[in-house]
Amino acid sequence: MKLLIRNGRVIDPASGTDRVADVAIAAGRIIGIGSAPADFAPNRVLDASGCWVLPGLVDLCVRLREPGGEHAGLLESETAAAVAGGVTSLVCPPDTDPVLDEPGLVDMLRKRAQALHRCRVLPLGALTRGLAGEVLAEMVQLSDRGCVGFGQADRPIVNTQVLLRALQYAATFGYTVWLRPDEPWLGKGVMASGPLATRLGLPGVPAAAEVIALHTVLELLRSVVGHPPSASVRLHIARLSTAAGVELVRRAKAEGLPVTADVSIHNLMLTDTDIGYFDPRLRLQPPVRQQRDRDALRRGLADGTLDALVSDHTPVSADDKLLPFGQAAPGATAVELLAPVALRWAEQDGVPLARAIEVLTIGPARVLGARLGTLGASLGRLAVGGVADVCVLAPDAPWRVEPGALVSQGRHTPFEGHELPARVRATLVGGHIAFEAQP
Repeated sequence: MKLLIRNGRVIDPASGTDRVADVAIAAGRIIGIGSAPADFAPNRVLDASGCWVLPGLVDLCVRLREPGGEHAGLLESETAAAVAGGVTSLVCPPDTDPVLDEPGLVDMLRKRAQALHRCRVLPLGALTRGLAGEVLAEMVQLSDRGCVGFGQADRPIVNTQVLLRALQYAATFGYTVWLRPDEPWLGKGVMASGPLATRLGLPGVPAAAEVIALHTVLELLRSVVGHPPSASVRLHIARLSTAAGVELVRRAKAEGLPVTADVSIHNLMLTDTDIGYFDPRLRLQPPVRQQRDRDALRRGLADGTLDALVSDHTPVSADDKLLPFGQAAPGATAVELLAPVALRWAEQDGVPLARAIEVLTIGPARVLGARLGTLGASLGRLAVGGVADVCVLAPDAPWRVEPGALVSQGRHTPFEGHELPARVRATLVGGHIAFEAQP
């Protein structure tokens, strides 16, 4: 299809573009921004007056629940939710059932996703077999099947010798290791440690659980890359939750270590006081923490210490979520809320609009780096000749988050009842209209 997106405000932080312009698309690629070739005759014109035309969003943490968790979500429902949220590319963690530690499983997931013709699914392979933290997975074979990195999801590696060997092996091939820092013995609680956890009588997760694990992995990384850094391994710290963790990442970057980091929309916007009277929608992993941690995360995302904002989309069935707080399954539906939450953060903190869009587009694309191959030249940006991944966002379309307004099979979110400032009008993936809001 030849498509013309007309009269939208084109905002692309990667190129510094911010102007009203038309975007011409043909054969799945952008062929003109501002002016189309003289012989261009579109099959369809999409009027984007009053809307922003953005690069397709890139979400670094979306659980699709297949295979193994179909009772909570299906590939069909969760990829539909992703494009309804403007997400054109997503990273799927390896903690499926069975775990993504076999090339055949990765092939199956990618082929199933491609057949749906919605968003682009970029799987993470398991760093260790079965995520058990004992034996390294076959990273080369998994990379050949399309894995963009290797991680443990929420399962820490207890044996630091195994973690060191994983970093060394990844350095040999230039892979990125994705880890959420969590000391296994301290991280067994259900909410953040503090006065509120004590009053509620719930087991807490101290900030030290994240900080100790982060100290450990950064020290191991130093031993692998040397001084100055030379090896090609990269470390991505997923879903930071503490002020001390932000400061450690800031120092590691200043030192020149090859480190990137992200934060979830939940930890960016919420605190432990939002749990109220044992609200299981706030049962999350990592847990939301105190205001000083939230404020540090917001500053870190604004100043570039943190590279990306993620949804941490984890749909949970009603049977697993509507339980007493300590027994409820952690997770929340979030991918459809990613863009409006980012804009609400920018509005509240006076963050430039370009930065708010950057942490959803080119920021996460840079985290993925060379593993994207030829796609790396166009992911997270609007470029003539690049793949036409586009999000058309109506910035002045406030809506109230209610379960019935969500596309995801999961209906539970701590943002239920919140008023958010914007909605996605259309999402294009490779020039194909994957989502279009009803008038």
